[in-house]
Amino acid sequence: MSTKTFLTAEWRKLAMAQYAVDSATLEPYLPAGLELDLFHGKCYVSLVGFLFDKVRLQGVPIPFHTRFEEVNLRFYVRRVDADGTSRRGVVFIREFVPLPAITIVANAFYEEPYATVPMRHAILHGGSELSVAYEWKHRGSWYAMSVEAAPLPVAISPGSVEEFITEHYWGFTKRSDGGTSQYEVKHPNWVVYPVRKWGIDVDFGALYGEGFAGLSNAEPESVLLAEGSAVSVDSGSRIR
Repeated sequence: MSTKTFLTAEWRKLAMAQYAVDSATLEPYLPAGLELDLFHGKCYVSLVGFLFDKVRLQGVPIPFHTRFEEVNLRFYVRRVDADGTSRRGVVFIREFVPLPAITIVANAFYEEPYATVPMRHAILHGGSELSVAYEWKHRGSWYAMSVEAAPLPVAISPGSVEEFITEHYWGFTKRSDGGTSQYEVKHPNWVVYPVRKWGIDVDFGALYGEGFAGLSNAEPESVLLAEGSAVSVDSGSRIR
């Protein structure tokens, strides 16, 4: 497997809302050779908004493409090798970014389901409160997710849902030819801000397909806000 670094960046202020779904909903999106990774018997998808910053492709900053938002819907998987080694990762249902070049590169190199839409964000980090909001426009409608939290971060508790959600270090992709590819995402353990209030205004059916339409009126089982860190993404490899 190649270990060459393809991209380095910082992922900051990750707002993450977790919804329990029937595993059958995710079967059409599950790449070959993987299994769903459950938390206490539950199958989760996460709506994630965050800020990409200080982006470099193979060490080179691309003008006007070093800082931008991303919002994605993802779920959690495992790959167990023949020697028993387990790799925990994520599969993306859809990823929105505001820059066409990012979409083109992600689709070309990884066949990741990126789409380009207008986006904006607001981050206010004051003395007594932290607020983070991400908004994106799709087919004429604006959607949003926001979080208000305590301003001081805390460590993630071992065995918590926050640990489960943030400690998946591989990306897996279902390729158009039926195969599967993988890439490693490296970053240190994250800290989180205690969430006080959140808001989500999303038409999941319109954005992600009818299988997810029921989430539009559902409350997430958990919402977290992670500070994030520097990350590196390797160039990946085919596994099937």
